[in-house]
Amino acid sequence: MKRVERMTPIMRIIHWMNAICMIVAVATGLYIGYPYYQTLIADPAVDKYVMAWNRWGHFIAAIIFDVTAILIGYLYLFSRFEKPYKKILPTKKNFIEFCEVFFNLVTFNRRKKFDSTHSDSYNIMFFTLFHILLVFMLLTGLQLYVHGLASGHSSIGAWWPWMLHFATDWTLDVFGGNMGVRIAHHTAMYLILMWVMCHIYYQVWRTIFWREGDINIVFGGTKFVNKNIVNEKSEVEKKD
Repeated sequence: MKRVERMTPIMRIIHWMNAICMIVAVATGLYIGYPYYQTLIADPAVDKYVMAWNRWGHFIAAIIFDVTAILIGYLYLFSRFEKPYKKILPTKKNFIEFCEVFFNLVTFNRRKKFDSTHSDSYNIMFFTLFHILLVFMLLTGLQLYVHGLASGHSSIGAWWPWMLHFATDWTLDVFGGNMGVRIAHHTAMYLILMWVMCHIYYQVWRTIFWREGDINIVFGGTKFVNKNIVNEKSEVEKKD
């Protein structure tokens, strides 16, 4: 077996920042939608700004999400380590690889006819879906945020609410008003949670069935693959 690098330190930092922000955003978002706990101190929750702190935490987590989304978008196109967008292009090679990885999953690794030294089309498509959901959460969340700036002004100027209205008012038409946007934002959260559960399951599944240490990718950045596969791949690249 040979160790191969699959995630750079920057990619792993982004991954874990997203994981932490997701936990904070879900916990605070659920509270904003339905205040489900009170503090243990005798004073009323309204006097201790419980809702305000939850909204602040939700907002900070969303900002970090937005920044990482921009970074991920940049890395998708211009990363010097790996360019994921090449794996979602509608080519015959990507389609075959996508199908082979899918067959590998449904046959419990009885059929494995693809190179697992790099990110495959199936996994990249899976992550692309996740990032689309994050962008959707971003746009609907900003629409809910700007709804509170009804005066058209903010502490940093009128340009901020104007820009948010310009970028997100279309969601009001699509979902039939503010309540529809709120429901769509809430529903997307459950879709993301389902995605996370499938993601964790699949990474553990690959670690068990492939026996290449895939779970270590997000911790150490590397995994193990068969040396023969790596050598064959190097020879093909030299010929190209």
